[in-house]
Amino acid sequence: MAHDSRREDYLRMSLRFALSLDEGDPSRAAREFASFTRRLARDRDSLPQSDADRAFHLVSLATELVDYRLPFAGDALADSLTARGLALLEEALSLDPNCHDAVRMSFSLKTPSAEARWRFLVEREESVRLSCESTRDQLCAELDETRAALAENVSMRPWWRWLADMAECALICGRNRAAIDAAERLLAAEPSDLSDVRRTLVYALAKLEDEDGVARLAAETGDAWSLLASLALAHKRCDFAEARRQVERLLAAYPGCAPVLMRQIEIPDGRFARIRVPARGEDELILAVSEGVVLLQEGAERSGKGVLGAWLARTVSELAGEKDDEGASRS
Repeated sequence: MAHDSRREDYLRMSLRFALSLDEGDPSRAAREFASFTRRLARDRDSLPQSDADRAFHLVSLATELVDYRLPFAGDALADSLTARGLALLEEALSLDPNCHDAVRMSFSLKTPSAEARWRFLVEREESVRLSCESTRDQLCAELDETRAALAENVSMRPWWRWLADMAECALICGRNRAAIDAAERLLAAEPSDLSDVRRTLVYALAKLEDEDGVARLAAETGDAWSLLASLALAHKRCDFAEARRQVERLLAAYPGCAPVLMRQIEIPDGRFARIRVPARGEDELILAVSEGVVLLQEGAERSGKGVLGAWLARTVSELAGEKDDEGASRS
């Protein structure tokens, strides 16, 4: 799942191109559309596009800089990437003041406070929803049924990302019920969960010690987020045997990733959307652990990891050592 800005840019342009062909000769339209991908890659400006389409393309370029290059850049390069990303977003807004992704991303880059970001998102959420619905209705009125379904989906995505960001910011600043409310609203609007907001939801439920809610989501997903949430609840109720079993399940689900669970590195959140990573790999676990600091860093502990974080690091070290010993004894 997860939002892909480049793929979405392609979809937006293909819809615009389809609109430009609908009134022409069908056989000519088929030939024209066959060349669409090549023209998009080599001569984008030759294709029909609105200012909103141009703005979103700039958002996509900014996303590559701030979400996929900035987290791995040194200090000097980081300042340059941030400045370039902000410049692209400002240009997008000059073309389309209603480019909600650019508004949200620009504010996020300029405002590190999760509380301030949450308040900003809450204040504007309703107007963003109405704006996206208006865009959807105008676009769908011009398209056939098949294309209208895609247009509806693409038109509503900026609002979906807005809600997903609201949920994440609420979780970070301890507003767990607000995080749950935003996540559940998003899932009601978009049940396929392109935004992966269930991952935010399961952590918020764990913070509120909602055993049933976490168990329900764990049964649906079984990913690192639900396993870490289940582990946290078991540890909180002092069921260390069950917590250890959840650690074993994590190690089995993500082979070779024990160092990730011991180091517990934090990485920046995606500004456009949750960062896209391959499923069931090391990068997915890194992302889950980074977002899971809201659970891992609860309580004071000499290591600086938090009570649960320190326990997890020790337990993983023990289990990884046991596996190494078993492997050595069999060889």
